[in-house]
Amino acid sequence: MVFIKHTFKNTFLFFFLLFISCRNNASSNFATAKIDPQTVSKVNKTATSVSQPPVVGANQLDAYLPLLKNKNVAFVGNQTSVIFRNDTKTTHLVDSLVAHSIKIKKVFSPEHGFRGKADAAEHVADGRDKKTGIPIISLYGKNKKPTSDMLKDIDIIVFDIQDVGVRFYTYISTLHYVMQSCAENQIPVIILDRPNPNGHYIDGPVLDTRHSSFVGMHPVPLVHGMTIGEYAQMINGEGWLQTDQKCNLTIIPVKNYTHTTPYHLPIRPSPNLPNDIAINLYPSLGLFEGTTINAGRGTEMQFQLIGAPELPKDKYPFSYTPAPNFGAKNPKHKGNLCNGIDLRNTEKMNRINLSWIINAYKLSSKKAVFFKNKSFTIHAGNTLLQKQIEQGVSIQKIRDSWNSDLNIYKKTRAKYLLYK
Repeated sequence: MVFIKHTFKNTFLFFFLLFISCRNNASSNFATAKIDPQTVSKVNKTATSVSQPPVVGANQLDAYLPLLKNKNVAFVGNQTSVIFRNDTKTTHLVDSLVAHSIKIKKVFSPEHGFRGKADAAEHVADGRDKKTGIPIISLYGKNKKPTSDMLKDIDIIVFDIQDVGVRFYTYISTLHYVMQSCAENQIPVIILDRPNPNGHYIDGPVLDTRHSSFVGMHPVPLVHGMTIGEYAQMINGEGWLQTDQKCNLTIIPVKNYTHTTPYHLPIRPSPNLPNDIAINLYPSLGLFEGTTINAGRGTEMQFQLIGAPELPKDKYPFSYTPAPNFGAKNPKHKGNLCNGIDLRNTEKMNRINLSWIINAYKLSSKKAVFFKNKSFTIHAGNTLLQKQIEQGVSIQKIRDSWNSDLNIYKKTRAKYLLYK
């Protein structure tokens, strides 16, 4: 709720902004040029005060369809690229654009593929969308960046992917390469923004750029606290594209949204993030990807439990056996009984929980092989965290070692926020 003093001037301003907000909600008509963050902030604060639900960029057709008419369009998206209907049904945005006679020449798909069914790190092949016949080009595997040849017949690109706000979630790396290629080839990009379900906090070590990879490209914390539209502005503004030109960006922001707005993801953003609990635990449990510990892959509780055969049964009493399933064809400890803990009843996270990985290391009977050094480094973003855990450094001292970089990052982030 926005508090406004009762002066005539401020009362007039409040009702004027409320009128503008309601008008925008009714017509779904946001400005189609680059968005002024201050204007967005004012409208969002007013809309939030009257408890309107968030409206994702994709739903605001009036804002971006005029930009696509009579253009050759490429689309970057996956199974989360949908328009929500009032009856809770969804329409894939590609299907909707085709129905509006927009010329979609090709689709670029990220990790997990266009329909979101591939395992993490699994090769995603090129092909054609069965429903529309549109060619699909994978941006995961050997080719992570659209080439000039792929873009030679394209006038504009639409990017619409639901992110979860974690540095090692690779959709923001795909965003980087799309923006870089478009800057080099002078092709504008429209980003249809969506809420960040982990946007309510910022935490973790900032990436040491000596360890940049597709699993983390930029000097941001493990939990970066930005929507994908805001993140795109930061990539552009901080010169991370490493090109002479910036990417020509148009962002269709989420209406009625701030970073503290709770948001339920009705569609899995990837095969192993099945629900809101897993998404909230992912920043903490994702660190286990670089260890011998299973984080629920091969079960129906992905990123909601941890376990391994080498953990003591008395401390890890939850038993499960990972098996191949949707999103995990070859999970860690496949077919072996794991001793674990069930984390599904954990309260909503507002910071990274380090105790889970520290305790697992302390209690593991296989400390010598606990860390998969390269994998853990690219997930943590540095080599220091592994050393701190191995040396028994306290959680508070580990967290203290992040503070200086986090404070610098927060000042940088503030320049690019759309939702204040």
